[in-house]
Amino acid sequence: MLEQLIKDYLVTQAKIDPAKFDQADLKVADLGLDSLTLVEMLFEIEDRFGFQIADPMKFQNMRFTEMVASIESEVRANNEGKLPQIDALGSPTQAP
Repeated sequence: MLEQLIKDYLVTQAKIDPAKFDQADLKVADLGLDSLTLVEMLFEIEDRFGFQIADPMKFQNMRFTEMVASIESEVRANNEGKLPQIDALGSPTQAP
């Protein structure tokens, strides 16, 4: 769910070719995001889940899957170990 949210954002807002996500070892740097676009994506996540991500620039040197795992870990840490669902309106709802 979180991975798809991030991919959707990058495809629609940053105009990343969806085929790039088929690469097994895709690195965030391979997406060609400038630091502003990366920070804007993280702001979107922060707004949806209600917390601030520490050190957003750490993701630049990670694989895409590592970035998603790291963000999910932070989301869970700020939601009592749970990963909230995102409803159609974009507001989080607690997952069991």
